[in-house]
Amino acid sequence: MSEEAVQHLIKADKILAQLIKKVGPCGWKPHTRRSPFEALVQSVAYQQLNGTAAATILGRVKALYPGQRFPAPKDLLDTPDDRLRAAGLSRAKIAAIKDIAAKTLEGIVPTSRVIAKMDDATILSQLTTIRGVGPWTVEMLLMFKLGRLDILPSTDYGVRKGFAVTYQWKDLPKPAELLKHGEIWRPYRSVAAWYLWRSLDIKVNL
Repeated sequence: MSEEAVQHLIKADKILAQLIKKVGPCGWKPHTRRSPFEALVQSVAYQQLNGTAAATILGRVKALYPGQRFPAPKDLLDTPDDRLRAAGLSRAKIAAIKDIAAKTLEGIVPTSRVIAKMDDATILSQLTTIRGVGPWTVEMLLMFKLGRLDILPSTDYGVRKGFAVTYQWKDLPKPAELLKHGEIWRPYRSVAAWYLWRSLDIKVNL
């Protein structure tokens, strides 16, 4: 599917085609093993932090639950806030993660089997009722857990910066401007977003 998507983008957008040529094959691979609960907790842990710092904190949190690959929702709810604070989570993130855990037990956060059958809009409206879970967090789940092909995280700094670099804009595009341009990438906007992120990794000069 990714090759079909790449060929569509090359034909639809000449500037993006130049970026795709420089980056090479699409390496976007969803982490389907993660449950929606785990994906949301991880996304919240990574909010407003660089990857290394977030991974360190998340590693400390997981270390509180020896013998488990990832804590269960009830385990997180039963953990005193001060222990999670000691692992490096902010009070706001603890509140968000505990609400994710509670909403998972209530069924608002679906299981992997259930969420796979839901459409993007339903997932977005259902999960953004959870504390600390906004559209960006859900978009990351849609892309990196579910592998949905037509997601464009228009508020994401990396995607906006990648667009500015690739299309030689002086300023970052506004989310509405990015969405407007992204119409030509449908139905593979997730793949376009992946390439825009990569443009920053390799410091592409088009």
